Amino acid sequence: MRARGGILPALLACAAGLAQAASLAWPGSGQPVWGLQILSLAVLAALLQAAPRPRSAGARAWWFGTAWLSGTFWWLFISLHTYGGLPAPLGVLAVAGLAVFLASYYAIAGLLYRALAPASRLGAALLFAGLWLLAELARNTLWTGFPWGAGGYAHVDGPLAVLAPLVGVYGIGFVAAFLAMLLARLHLADARSGRAWLLLAVLALGLGGLYGWHDRSRGDSAPAHAPLTLALLQGNIPQDEKFQPGSGVPTALHWYGEQLAHADASLVVAPETALPLLPQQLPPGYLEAIARRYSHGEQAALIGIPLGDLKTGYTNSVLGFAPGRSAPYRYDKHHLVPFGEFIPPLFRWFTELLDIPLGDFGRGPLGQASFVWHGERIAPNICYEDLFGDEIAAQFRVPETAPTVLLNLSNIGWFGTGLAIDQHLTISRMRTLEFDRPMVRATNTGATAVIDHRGVVTHRLARATRGALYASVQGQGGAITPFAWWAARWRLQPLWILGAICVLVAFFVRGNRARRSRKASLQSGLDVSI
Repeated sequence: MRARGGILPALLACAAGLAQAASLAWPGSGQPVWGLQILSLAVLAALLQAAPRPRSAGARAWWFGTAWLSGTFWWLFISLHTYGGLPAPLGVLAVAGLAVFLASYYAIAGLLYRALAPASRLGAALLFAGLWLLAELARNTLWTGFPWGAGGYAHVDGPLAVLAPLVGVYGIGFVAAFLAMLLARLHLADARSGRAWLLLAVLALGLGGLYGWHDRSRGDSAPAHAPLTLALLQGNIPQDEKFQPGSGVPTALHWYGEQLAHADASLVVAPETALPLLPQQLPPGYLEAIARRYSHGEQAALIGIPLGDLKTGYTNSVLGFAPGRSAPYRYDKHHLVPFGEFIPPLFRWFTELLDIPLGDFGRGPLGQASFVWHGERIAPNICYEDLFGDEIAAQFRVPETAPTVLLNLSNIGWFGTGLAIDQHLTISRMRTLEFDRPMVRATNTGATAVIDHRGVVTHRLARATRGALYASVQGQGGAITPFAWWAARWRLQPLWILGAICVLVAFFVRGNRARRSRKASLQSGLDVSI
């Protein structure tokens, strides 16, 4: 590609960025398209390769990132404007501002690539992959992290999914970026000689062989317990009514109370803030009646509810009730949503513009105990906590007590009933592949679903409907995945090191090449003078 300057490279970068967004959840079907993710990234790689200067390469990567991220989480506008009461122009500016800020990570990566790119095809692919990996990790980590829509999620159904239990979603993104740069560096001469195509064929065969080996090695071991029967409750309480005492609150208390009293399943799960009041604000005896209902028999319940008070602070929590427990099980959300659940420093003025309740929570500890029921160790996470696989991994440090089932309780009704639901389901599917554990999801508006340990959605309730999903889940125990093992110990540090090594090698190679060039020029000058 020979796009050198002007508006055309920026337009191409924006188009490729929007294609990257579409690859995560194709509009209409909501399904990820892994091939589109690599192709759109290859367009960016070609634009960087053709950039005349590092600064222009950084600008192209910035346009790509801004379009990609805006096209991925545009639905934040719904929460800010429709439910938060922020004027529409300010809502657009807020979403665009977040995308612009996060795109700066990719702009820096593009600038460094053009400044350090080696001549060799393999070296260029490794450098691009390393820089892409570092940018993705920065978006996951800095300022508490907002990694929604990382490129690796597009591969949950593709051949690279085999890498999930080994290196996780960001390792998949690294390999996808490597392949994208290889495609971008293809030339007609390469096609005629077949060298580049041979390399791609070897990589494809290697991945295919790895997939076959991994699939056979996992097998279907005999389960230690019978499947756990579930009743997953989806109240579909309108978000603009959910916390209103005259509409959403009494509706939620009545409907969830009825379901919890009569559901016929071993485990009943109500989603995030299903009970939208603090325990002391509930009608007298309401929570006590639920506790009595599950104090005997063969049923247990997990319920999303806010906890705390003005003096001790508030938490976004899950309470669990089961026979034989002297006190309710409790899980407190650890990774909070900026602005929605905590107010970043210097930004209280922004939250005061919004009409969103419960805006400042406390954090629960990392690696909280699982809820043990019928031989399963069930590990809750709340809403977008399931984006952070390295934090979920904290519970896998000791294999003997590692979760056998993951459970996500969500309410993303703040963001409408469209692509945000599809994207979140894909995120949960990736977690099941990384940990080789099923994921159960109970949500307010969708996607309420059961995902098996192979990432397959086995049961699903229609979105934006009120009802209970009766299903079953087979927990998985035994050995933990390589990703779970190393992420439990070092979080994402090994991937940071991998990305840094790729950049440092390119830096030293370029430095050595420059020194050789200066030495050759000096020698040539001496020869001429002699």
